[in-house]
Amino acid sequence: MSKALKEQTVLVTGAGRGLGAAIARAFAREGARVVINYRNSKAAAEELATDLGDRTVALQADVQDADAVKQMVKHAEKAVGPITTFIHNALADYSFNGDARSTVETLSAAEMLSQHSTAVLGALNVIQATAPGMANSGFGRVVTIGTNLFQNPVVPYHDYTSAKAALLALTRTMAAELGPKGITVNMVSGGLLRTTDASASTPQEVFDYIAGVTPLRSVVTPEEAADAVLFFASPWARAVTGQNLVVDGGLVFG
Repeated sequence: MSKALKEQTVLVTGAGRGLGAAIARAFAREGARVVINYRNSKAAAEELATDLGDRTVALQADVQDADAVKQMVKHAEKAVGPITTFIHNALADYSFNGDARSTVETLSAAEMLSQHSTAVLGALNVIQATAPGMANSGFGRVVTIGTNLFQNPVVPYHDYTSAKAALLALTRTMAAELGPKGITVNMVSGGLLRTTDASASTPQEVFDYIAGVTPLRSVVTPEEAADAVLFFASPWARAVTGQNLVVDGGLVFG
């Protein structure tokens, strides 16, 4: 079973800004109903919802809180209908600044747990809240957001990268379990994006270097990454599940 993008109701976590906002805009552009989830970015999320129109709603919830997620999903269903599609973009506070990163000597358990809690447990909480409805209708699409850093850890962001690697494992195990219910689960893994709040502190020379060694000679934008997310939700990907699509202009192959 497949649904056109305009027939879907899409929940995007961490959608108040950055890549999440670009994903929300991309789905709205295609006519989907969109739920913009945010944790702290209330003003930005509500402004985006207003901009995207009456088929869009902004709802607050920390994805680490399972009860808050359940309430958000209930409110979303009342506002725009049952969730058919879930995009897990939420990111614990992070800054991609290699000079300021935690090293092996300084990395704390709290930093590791913060990233894993949002990336992995956050995905689990939202899937548990939305998958029953998807299964009942025989259709569901889940897309998680990963990173090319676990294939090419050019900068060793230990906490962030390990969390995204664990999220890929969850993506594949969920694909195996939910597939018989008509739900596909895939991952889109970007590289450094030009530019989000998280990458704003990245030195310009790093962007220039990446552009120079990438086959397309450019740094991927949030809008370009968002379009790849649309593919996994679209009818063209109806036979694809458990996959990780790297969207970084060819910097990492495979």
